Amino acid sequence: MGKVAVLDYGMGNLHSVASALNKVAPEAEVVLAQTPEQAEDAERMIVPGVGAIRDCMAGFVDAGFAPLLRDVIRAGTPVLGICVGMQIMMHHSEENNGVDCLGVFSEPVKFFGNNIPPTQSAERLKVPHMGWNSVQQTQSHPLWADIADDSRFYFVHSYYVPANNNPDIAGQTEYGVSLAAAVARGNIFATQFHPEKSAEAGLQLLKNFVSWNGRV
Repeated sequence: MGKVAVLDYGMGNLHSVASALNKVAPEAEVVLAQTPEQAEDAERMIVPGVGAIRDCMAGFVDAGFAPLLRDVIRAGTPVLGICVGMQIMMHHSEENNGVDCLGVFSEPVKFFGNNIPPTQSAERLKVPHMGWNSVQQTQSHPLWADIADDSRFYFVHSYYVPANNNPDIAGQTEYGVSLAAAVARGNIFATQFHPEKSAEAGLQLLKNFVSWNGRV
């Protein structure tokens, strides 16, 4: 399974991700990469993320990971984004009064509190969204292998990528609005949920990733 680089830009659940990877793929070389040089020869790459988007973008760019990510995407290297690691690949986020993201995907990142339906009170829709939600698989993908449709995954977030009219959506869930639980394009797969915290379904997704060749 080769080398798997988990990008360390100071804003991720690195050790939880690495521990989960070691569990599902003990033969893989898991590296917490703090520089592009430590990650550039990886056969697979994971972009984690926890925290505010402005700090995450600053840390990612300052570490030199933005051009690295674009290079490995062009090269066909399998990439997995997790939580804010998915959001930084979007076009723009409403968080922190608006932050431009990497633009790998064209979709926006929106705040739950601005999108509560008229029939639903703020008390019913708590922000952040924290807990287990079932995920509908909206496209066939190698990372869904051996994972039942509507399996439950663990979410922690206050901002989301809309599901409606989203050409890259791979998994969808509902939390007052329809949101993208996962997006996919080519050799990129990214999840709003935390697979490393999602019990057997999450571990299976990570197992699928470390054996994925980046093709669908």
